[in-house]
Amino acid sequence: MNRLRQVSGLLLALALPIAAPCLADAKAVGDVLESPAMQVPNAERAVFTDLARAGDRLVAVGERGLILLSDDNGQQWRQSRVPVSVGLTAVQFVDASHGWAVGHAGVVLATTDGGENWALQLDGHRAAQLELDAARRELPVAADAEAAEVRVQTAERLVQEGPDKPFLALAFSDARHGLVVGAYGLAFATYDGGVTWQSVVGRIDNPMGLHLYAVARQGAAWFLAGEQGYLARSPDGQQFQQLESPYAGTLFTLASRADGALLIAGLKGHAFLLAEGADSAEALPMMAPVSFSDAIRLDDGRVLLANQSGGLFASTSGHFAPAARPLGKPVSGVVQAADGSLVLAGFTGLSRLPQSAVSASE
Repeated sequence: MNRLRQVSGLLLALALPIAAPCLADAKAVGDVLESPAMQVPNAERAVFTDLARAGDRLVAVGERGLILLSDDNGQQWRQSRVPVSVGLTAVQFVDASHGWAVGHAGVVLATTDGGENWALQLDGHRAAQLELDAARRELPVAADAEAAEVRVQTAERLVQEGPDKPFLALAFSDARHGLVVGAYGLAFATYDGGVTWQSVVGRIDNPMGLHLYAVARQGAAWFLAGEQGYLARSPDGQQFQQLESPYAGTLFTLASRADGALLIAGLKGHAFLLAEGADSAEALPMMAPVSFSDAIRLDDGRVLLANQSGGLFASTSGHFAPAARPLGKPVSGVVQAADGSLVLAGFTGLSRLPQSAVSASE
């Protein structure tokens, strides 16, 4: 996991302390995959990485399998039942009932009751075997025999090393179709709501196996972003081709604007805009030399960027301006609640900004 440790940024800073014991001891991985998340007091003060809306409900995911629910716009939280105790990195809901969360040890969790209960759909053991089976199956028909053989060898190592690779992002278009991606270019798709999964590593133009940190949709097209400025697009979510990279540093987050443009942001405050249908992204003026960790579209149409120093910036065009006073603490994830307030996740737990604190000025 040397390359994973070398990549700076809040997502990995949050992820590695949780993952370290698992990577050092295969038995520990088995333990956390088989041990439900513990019920803990004041859980909202733990480390959290991401948030999502499930209808009017808020769902937060974080360390050691913690998933919290709030039905009052983030003022009070309660813990849900989770069958694993691995660190969770991302969460998404497609409606008030159906949601998924991903995390360390190759975990994919699913819920059909708004986050009250979660079921394990995929783990690193099964994911590695699925990739090995796919690599072997596609070997005889591969256009590049050498690359295909390397893929088989890499997949064999995945199986031998055990479930020590995290998923870092996910995107579902509806309750049946979804894509999860993560370290070393791992990528798996489902077409039946997660009942079955299949490796799609062979459909993604990523010969170096770069880490994938973000996946997003822009109309019918799908996008991936990741390590060393990696950026790829698929017109339909099937085959991904690399795009010209706008930046050599890691890209951590993607968000689709109301006008169809795609916001791309990453290390050291670098942000870019990819117009719908364009092949190259345009650099945006730097807001602050601090890495971005999340981006969302607000209810009023603006796009909001959050960075590691707690800075929040919003825009409806290419010009971003501070949307609130700097929080003075790292932010890993942000979501807008049903009442318009912002709820934020990070090292110090969950916090809330009322709607009045978020400026609507450009």
